[in-house]
Amino acid sequence: MSVAFQDFHAPYLELKDEFDSAYRRFMESGWFVLGKEVSSFEDEYASYCEAEYCVGVANGLDALHLALRAMDIGAGDEVIVPSNTYIATWLAVSQAGAIPVPVEPDMATYNLNPALIEQAVTPRTKAILAVNLYGQPCDYDALLAIVRKHGIRLAIDNAQAHGARYNGRRVGGIADIECHSFYPSKNLGAYGEAGAVTTNDPVLADRIRVLRNYGSRVRYHNEVPGYNSRLDELQAAFLRVKLRHLDEWNGRRDVIAQRYLSAIRSSSSDFSSPDSGCSSKIQNPKSNIILPFVPSWANPVWHLFVIRHVQRDALQKHLAEHGIQTIIHYPIPPHLSGAYSNPKSNIQHPTLRIAEQLANEVLSLPIGPHMKEDQATEVIAALSSFQAII
Repeated sequence: MSVAFQDFHAPYLELKDEFDSAYRRFMESGWFVLGKEVSSFEDEYASYCEAEYCVGVANGLDALHLALRAMDIGAGDEVIVPSNTYIATWLAVSQAGAIPVPVEPDMATYNLNPALIEQAVTPRTKAILAVNLYGQPCDYDALLAIVRKHGIRLAIDNAQAHGARYNGRRVGGIADIECHSFYPSKNLGAYGEAGAVTTNDPVLADRIRVLRNYGSRVRYHNEVPGYNSRLDELQAAFLRVKLRHLDEWNGRRDVIAQRYLSAIRSSSSDFSSPDSGCSSKIQNPKSNIILPFVPSWANPVWHLFVIRHVQRDALQKHLAEHGIQTIIHYPIPPHLSGAYSNPKSNIQHPTLRIAEQLANEVLSLPIGPHMKEDQATEVIAALSSFQAII
């Protein structure tokens, strides 16, 4: 059996009538930019995120960039970012003219480690830009305590955690501002590029509405140097369809994740699941697959199911030989990429050993709302056979 990493066709087949209806509604409207589809999606997504405001933008990177601009972050400012993240988190800071200051993750959750942030704060620090990585919320309370202590802002990159909860509260309306990508592979994915920002701050929401539209709220009256970053009407129409099914589809992801966790744990005593700091306690690392850890305060949505193994490349090859498609998220930490390893980037960072270790060990298994039970069984069997041959 061949198991694809993600099935992009199945969502359309399941909701074909709803998508086709949304397309016809869009085409018949005769209004294609910042119309009723966008405004309706903004209202619906704000309500879903338990936030006061949602502003649709062109993509997730623009959401991050415009959020920083709206918070008056610019040249010479510093923004604390995770060392372990997709490079877009860093790029948004650079696009704003500010300097990304990387901080290492918690080894159990892979999210930004609040205990390490204080030592990175300087008089030039204006914000923390944390990430809800792999679909799991970061530790909001710990981060909020730090930003309140230092009088700075908290922004969240929520590209991977649509619908996740922190202490029972939906992410999206907890931090000063939260940024969402609706890239097709996301839990709430469009059929092209799309993004949004959510916030409870009316000033920030208003600034982003102006910035996304050439710096204008009235046509030909440009208040500030803005950008062309408007959420597409058609993508908004499709997102409205998917949003109605997001919780159900996230629930399907959770069923697969729990199957993985239970079956892999029980298949061999060599499989392991970390608690805080426990990854250093593994007795026989050559045979251990380290499973995801979920804190008690987190309700993840399993955008990715990420395992770790010290022989990751061999494991990935073994799974491929069994027809299992996997992806590495992410093989190159931002600080080692050409964008930031060049001395001209002016990025100063210590050795980021944890980010580098994770880049060498992480592997994402197939997971999604349309994955079948027998496909999950194939993945589990292939993992078990690899453990047996090492």
